[in-house]
Amino acid sequence: MELSNREYAVGAVDDFMLQIGRVVTAGEVELAIFRTSDGAFYAVRNHSPHPKGGPLAEGIVSGYYLYDPLYDWKIDLRTGEVQAPDKGQVAVYPVAVDHGVVKVSLPEAAATF
Repeated sequence: MELSNREYAVGAVDDFMLQIGRVVTAGEVELAIFRTSDGAFYAVRNHSPHPKGGPLAEGIVSGYYLYDPLYDWKIDLRTGEVQAPDKGQVAVYPVAVDHGVVKVSLPEAAATF
């Protein structure tokens, strides 16, 4: 069975500052959207993979890496993988820009948890 994706418009390009996270909701999923210094957009679930959890949107972005604001874990925005020596994974979602509108695609199943 193939899951279909649902696309959500989450704002205009100008709504997102460089290297500053922004919390948005797509379906029932809270996301942190980041715009890197080269203008690329990345979307991750706004929940730290650390056992104690916490938000990611307030993290610091350097290049393509996000530094968890509570635990200083280094997370690759492209893959969601936590970098060694720590371990973990953050859900990442595809982002597209269409005529100045930022859109995130979520699998139908993810949009309802």
